Amino acid sequence: QVQLVESGGGLVQAGGSLRLSCAASGSILSIKTMGWYRQAPGKQRELVATITSGGSTNHADSVKGRFTISRDNAKNTVYLQMNSLKPEDTAVYYCNADRVEYGSTWYRRMGYNYWGQGTQVTVSS
Repeated sequence: QVQLVESGGGLVQAGGSLRLSCAASGSILSIKTMGWYRQAPGKQRELVATITSGGSTNHADSVKGRFTISRDNAKNTVYLQMNSLKPEDTAVYYCNADRVEYGSTWYRRMGYNYWGQGTQVTVSS
């Protein structure tokens, strides 16, 4: 019912910038929280940043001042602007959508914790 598709990953030199996008599709009525997580080789998946439908944001300490999360509620899309990238930012970045209300005139459902397929970000030194 709900799919998330990320784009914007790639290879960049240290100090460079990338912008990730994640579009949610389906019969979506609203999404409470969208966010970005990342997983480096041999490490657990970790929170990067989240944003609520009201615009409240939360960024991990490791990315504060360098990454900025934003969203377009009308497009059900979340973005991650990544500046001053470091080699330690290298990871697969995953989009997440939680508390997604979807349906139509005849029914409504609430879904939880949807994930995208991930996009690779590689920062070279």
